[in-house]
Amino acid sequence: MAKVSHDFKSYSQRMKPVFFLVLILLVAACQDKKEEQAETSHKVVVAPIDNTPSLVVLGTIQDAGSPHIGCKKECCKDLFEHPDPLRKVVSLGIVDPENDKTYLFEATPDISTQVKKLGNFTNGNSELPDGIFLTHAHIGHYTGLMYLGKEAANSNNIPVYTMPRMKTFLETNGPWSQLVEQHNISIKVMAAQMGVKLTSNLEVVPMLVPHRDEFSETVGYKIKGPNKTALFIPDIDKWSKWETDISEFLSEVDYAFLDATFFDGDEINSRDISEIPHPFIIESMEEFRTLNSEEKKKIYFIHFNHTNAVINPDSRAYQQVIDNGFNVARIHQILPL
Repeated sequence: MAKVSHDFKSYSQRMKPVFFLVLILLVAACQDKKEEQAETSHKVVVAPIDNTPSLVVLGTIQDAGSPHIGCKKECCKDLFEHPDPLRKVVSLGIVDPENDKTYLFEATPDISTQVKKLGNFTNGNSELPDGIFLTHAHIGHYTGLMYLGKEAANSNNIPVYTMPRMKTFLETNGPWSQLVEQHNISIKVMAAQMGVKLTSNLEVVPMLVPHRDEFSETVGYKIKGPNKTALFIPDIDKWSKWETDISEFLSEVDYAFLDATFFDGDEINSRDISEIPHPFIIESMEEFRTLNSEEKKKIYFIHFNHTNAVINPDSRAYQQVIDNGFNVARIHQILPL
């Protein structure tokens, strides 16, 4: 009996490494499966870009990203240890295959992966876009320019399209002024409502919108392709503060990517909501309630705070948006222009 016990103990010791190896493999397999399921739940089925100028969604999250620095809420709880690779700060890309050109809207902290994704849609060898359009001087919309400097890409005169105050801000404040002085970027100043012709297929028109303009003005963009037109307004205070009737504006475009930072006011309980005025999604849905179904389908909500439940496609908030006839912008969506 002692011999059997001894043999079993010896066998157990020999098999212990095998047991732990199997356990590790099982855990890894489960994790891979979990990540695959998470990616699938966020996956967007899109048509490939052929020779048609197209718009690509490269990011949907508000300036500070998700997880948000210092966040202790459930919305960020697991993301510090297990980041979601699809949560990128708000950005759009434009691809013109016929002219082999790409353009980036917003220079975000996620610019490295966003320009790589954008470059995958071209036949050229360039790793950087042919131009960058900025909306305003808040951190999620321009700070990615730093990666064009000598410590990183050390780019050569990449056109950066800005309004006059934004141009002055970049030229007179470091480290952005260094990008200008060392010719990493070449600032192209724009004027409101004046179109910028990029290629035979693309034109971009900036329009002033009301927002917190501490360092620069704020613009949205009308992006005109050969067949369709998109509107991009990632930041605005409230629709009522804009001299333009947004509902009428929708009749002029085929897609409208609109500020949807917060679903409602209840999600923010740590700051004074009056200090961060944005149109809540529930307010926008009420604003657009009387539009017909075709007009509602043009609207893609974007620029989500980390607290915004619509980030999760399984949430009640997400479903409410869809049930009301609107869209939630999803990263890597491709829409023809």
